[in-house]
Amino acid sequence: MYHGDTPLARRFQAGFIAVDLAVIAFFLASPLLSDHPWFLAIDYSVAVLVGFDMIARGFAARDLRRWLLRPDVWVDLVILIALLAPMWIVNLAFLRVLRLWTLFRSPIVWRRLRAYGLDRWEEMIRAVVNLVTFLFVMTGFVYTAFAYRVPGIEGYLDALYFTVATVTTTGFGDITLPGPWGRIASVIAMIVGISLFVRLAQAVFRPRKVTYRCPRCALMRHEPDAVHCKACGQVLQIPNVED
Repeated sequence: MYHGDTPLARRFQAGFIAVDLAVIAFFLASPLLSDHPWFLAIDYSVAVLVGFDMIARGFAARDLRRWLLRPDVWVDLVILIALLAPMWIVNLAFLRVLRLWTLFRSPIVWRRLRAYGLDRWEEMIRAVVNLVTFLFVMTGFVYTAFAYRVPGIEGYLDALYFTVATVTTTGFGDITLPGPWGRIASVIAMIVGISLFVRLAQAVFRPRKVTYRCPRCALMRHEPDAVHCKACGQVLQIPNVED
C-alpha cells in the first residue's frame, strides 16, 4: 500500500496525504485550540495515528536498518514524543509542525506529484516547505518561550509577526526578545531564515533543470534539452517534458 502502484494503493496514498495535511493543519492551529477541553483527546488520537503510521512504514520498509537511520524517521519520533508528553519538562508542541517537512520527504508525496507532472517544480516546492516549516517552528518556539513574558508578544499572531520581521531582517524593533537567549534565538532566526529565502530565490529564478541520472557519472541535474552530460560527456536520453 505504501510502495505499490495499483489503483487501491494509489487511493491509499492519496488518503494518506489528505490525512497528513489535516494533521498538519491541526498542529498549526494547536496554539489557538489548546485551552479547549477536547484538545487533549484529539492530541492523543493524532499520536496514535502517527504511531501506527510509523510502525506500518517500518514494516513496509525494504531495509529496516536503513529506514531507521533516515532523518525524517527521527523527526517523526520527536513529533510523537511531543504529542505524548506535551507538558513534560518543556513544552515541545512547537516541534509538531516538523511533520510538514517529513511529509514532503515522503516518496508517497512525490509519487503522486509526479503522476500530475509537478515533479518539475520539486526544487521550488521543497524550498517553500523548508521555509514555511522553519517559520512556524520558530514562531512556536517564540510563543512557547516568550509569550506573555515579553512586552508585545501577547499571542500567537504576535510571535508570528516577530518571526517574519526577524527572518526577513526587517527588524522593526517594536518587539525584541530580552536576555542572552532572546538574542541567540533572534540570531538563529536571521541566519537560517535568510539562508532559506536565498534558497527559495535560487529555486524560483535560476534556469530550470531536470532530474535525470547520468548512467556513467551519476550526475542528477541537467538542462532540459541536454544531449550530453556536462560532467563526463555521456550521451543522455532525457525524456521530453511537456511545459
